[in-house]
Amino acid sequence: MPFRTRAMVTGAALTAAVALLSPVGAYAADGERWTAAPAPGGGARPSAQDRPYFYLEGAPGTVLKDRLALTNPTGSAMTFRVGGAPTGPGRWFATASKEVRVPPRTRADVPFTVTVPGDAAPGDHPTALVAEGDGRKAAVQVHLRVTGPALAALSVEDVAVERRGSAAVIRYVLVNRGNTTLAPRLAVHADGLFGPALHRAARALPVTLPPGRRMPLTEPWPDPPALDPVDVRLTVTAAGGARGTAGASYTAVPWGAAALPPAVLLAGASVWRVRRRRRAGEPRADTQRAVASQGAASEAADSQVGTSQVGADA
Repeated sequence: MPFRTRAMVTGAALTAAVALLSPVGAYAADGERWTAAPAPGGGARPSAQDRPYFYLEGAPGTVLKDRLALTNPTGSAMTFRVGGAPTGPGRWFATASKEVRVPPRTRADVPFTVTVPGDAAPGDHPTALVAEGDGRKAAVQVHLRVTGPALAALSVEDVAVERRGSAAVIRYVLVNRGNTTLAPRLAVHADGLFGPALHRAARALPVTLPPGRRMPLTEPWPDPPALDPVDVRLTVTAAGGARGTAGASYTAVPWGAAALPPAVLLAGASVWRVRRRRRAGEPRADTQRAVASQGAASEAADSQVGTSQVGADA
């Protein structure tokens, strides 16, 4: 399991300097590039079981601590600049030193702190710790979570259907309006004048949606109807009760008929609509005629009974 650090410390920033450790394993061959990664737990040497990212969690107003490992496998000393990402939660970071000199074939552990503001919103605040040296940069992911009430909320926006040859594509935007990272699931439904045109049960999307993120996405539709006004509706859900739904209208046009005048296409759609309504109204009309026939027969029977009664009285 990934090594998990959870520290809640109050006080000033770190005063510890960079801790130079013994050479890492066997010496690297000339030309191997330096690396930046979360430091192994307990000062151990790097291994395949090391953390792939930082995970830090704490309440507003606390100070979290961890260490970044810089490995220099080359035969020359290197100088690195380290710090948090320049925007968002990256500004909460403070490293023991902004510049770190690492001797040849050596690993240096750089202590750092994350001071969570007292007014920080609960939830996930993804960011990164950045190291720069020898003309390149390396960003190590930091999964930072501020404890407190979790709110899972999302919305679906800007739904539109675009024709692409004989196929179509559904465009939409997902917006995470809560404070937790979401793994959304999407269901698609489309209904036309002649019945359902598309039905896709909810399935997991291959994306994760951090808090506050807007993400444009597309959904392929390889076989849209040839000629039918369609209402498309998208429903997106995620853990924690998050749910969003939105739709758009789309009038399918047969492939190759796009050059026809719009009036002709509208007229065709109107004819289809009228015919459908007439077919839907035929059973009702038959029922009304049957009721009327039964009423007439009943009146005739009553009249005959009345005539017979008068004859009997005479």
